[in-house]
Amino acid sequence: MSVSDTIFPAAPLDAVDVAFAALTSDPAPLSLDLDGFSPDDGLPRGVVALPTLRDWLLANPCAYTARDAVWRELIRRARLAGPQWVIAAVGMAMPALRRYARRLSDGYRGDPDDISAEILAGFLAALRDHVDVAHRAPYASLCRAGWRAGHALRQQANEFVPVEDVERVTGPRTPQVPYGHPDVLVRRAARLGILDADDEQPYIDVRLGRRAMEPIAARMGHQHRRPAHAAGAHRHPPRRSPRRRDADRRGVPAGRRGVGGASRTPGQSARRQPPPPRHHCRYVNGSRLGRLPLLAAPSLPPVRAPGTDHLT
Repeated sequence: MSVSDTIFPAAPLDAVDVAFAALTSDPAPLSLDLDGFSPDDGLPRGVVALPTLRDWLLANPCAYTARDAVWRELIRRARLAGPQWVIAAVGMAMPALRRYARRLSDGYRGDPDDISAEILAGFLAALRDHVDVAHRAPYASLCRAGWRAGHALRQQANEFVPVEDVERVTGPRTPQVPYGHPDVLVRRAARLGILDADDEQPYIDVRLGRRAMEPIAARMGHQHRRPAHAAGAHRHPPRRSPRRRDADRRGVPAGRRGVGGASRTPGQSARRQPPPPRHHCRYVNGSRLGRLPLLAAPSLPPVRAPGTDHLT
């Protein structure tokens, strides 16, 4: 039986299964010559048909080296040797793909064939472009790609609950997509009277579309006035240089001054001024009294020596 004479079912995985059976049936089934593989791979010898090889791999789930060698060859032929080897690769992975389809279709409200189609599409995309045969476990990478594609469709379907009229449904529910779009929220606010109907489209254009106000105001017959801060009425002061900041801190002009603020003539070197008095914090019984300057010790008042008229 040739593939051209086969009647294919509508389900994607069933159609691939039928095509795989047609390609691996007599008189010229697709097969692999396992004598060309390394003896260290642990594969059986001779020319083996693909369904028989698939059964051997399923019966030896821990033969990781053999599985990697087989799938590297299948991926290489699927990319270089024609579409029949693409069908052969999908047929070899059919047990895993069907298991994923059953798990993801459990409780799915849509058509289960959509899940199967997404799994198959993800598997084929990885088979064609994404899986690197130089890495370990290429078969696992192909299966994960199919699972991710089907799981993404399942998650997308769970984002909303279809109802006849979302405005008249009571109780907690997830509204239908695109419930979270800003334009939809603005239009809903206009319907509820929160926003004037005349301001609905200008609000969308200005606030959401980031468009200029002038043409929108002219179209509505209003005169747009620029705010004072936009016209430059309130400008920030220019950034000061370190020399200017130091002069402002000392309270002196920032002209031709020395470090300490004293004027100097050309040829006169700047003299370093004494630093300002240091401060320290005094604590009494754990209470902070404040920052007090460290000054020189005060002079004591004169004391008259007993029995004399002299001051000491």
